[in-house]
Amino acid sequence: MSITPDTKDWTWVLERPCPECGFEAAAHDVSDLPDLLAVTASSWSQVLGRGDATDRPRPEVWSALEYGCHVRDVHVLFAERVRLMLTEDVPTFANWDQDVTAVERAYGSQDPTAVAAELVEAARAVAMLYASVTDATRGRRGLRSNGDEFTVETLGRYHLHDVVHHLHDVAAPA
Repeated sequence: MSITPDTKDWTWVLERPCPECGFEAAAHDVSDLPDLLAVTASSWSQVLGRGDATDRPRPEVWSALEYGCHVRDVHVLFAERVRLMLTEDVPTFANWDQDVTAVERAYGSQDPTAVAAELVEAARAVAMLYASVTDATRGRRGLRSNGDEFTVETLGRYHLHDVVHHLHDVAAPA
């Protein structure tokens, strides 16, 4: 059985707590992101080291490995978007279909140890970008292809929710 594509608009997590994972975006400042991304990357390394990391809990639900691949790619994508926001005036981000990426990159057949290392490195790289954000740049804007507007800070909160939510999906502490 294949995975049902996620077509939900998750931007609402910027306005209210996520009832599934408990994440509360408003509780986090952009200056919190570097440390929080390091902590979550460590949690992901532990998850990807589990003996069952490649097992899907149900045929229609991603394995911890597949979620880990997704989170690694989310870190890379958000680093690109933050870089654009810090260097360009109101960039528009290219659309990203996470489900197509999962199939094209064969998430389920990747090596969990390699994915863990890549995820930690990608988290470190994007954390360095967030660490460079100043009071003058936290409000710089960017647009998703559907017109949703983010600031550097709200994009960071949205990013962190994705990482934390998927730790919840694989039953790991954030």
